[in-house]
Amino acid sequence: MAAQRGRDMLIKIRNDQNAFVTVAGLRTKSLKFGAKTIDITDSGSEEAWRELLPGAGIKSIEISGAGIFKDGASDALVRTSFFNQTAETYEIIIPDFGTITGLFLISALNYAGSYQGEASYELVLVSAGKPVFAAL
Repeated sequence: MAAQRGRDMLIKIRNDQNAFVTVAGLRTKSLKFGAKTIDITDSGSEEAWRELLPGAGIKSIEISGAGIFKDGASDALVRTSFFNQTAETYEIIIPDFGTITGLFLISALNYAGSYQGEASYELVLVSAGKPVFAAL
């Protein structure tokens, strides 16, 4: 596989017209898949080695991003979703990997601005249901 440009990873939110719009202005994006483990180690475990229960843990996805303000419409969707604490449908496009679509809740939304710099924001999305993965 050839190297991929980081800017081609996109985070999109579904709008009122049922279309996905890019969450604008993001410069950095990160995607983390997680799976909690269930420890089933007991006194009969061979030489006290930890044993885990396959397939029983809670799976999750966390997406974070940081950038600058670029688009009032997508900014408003994100802001409204955070303040209402509604799970919205997002689409995450990862070049040469796949697309993840599902409900996500914004767990953090940070705004910042330096005296001689641009206004910026950071957000963290956490999965709020089973996502759909489609390989590219």
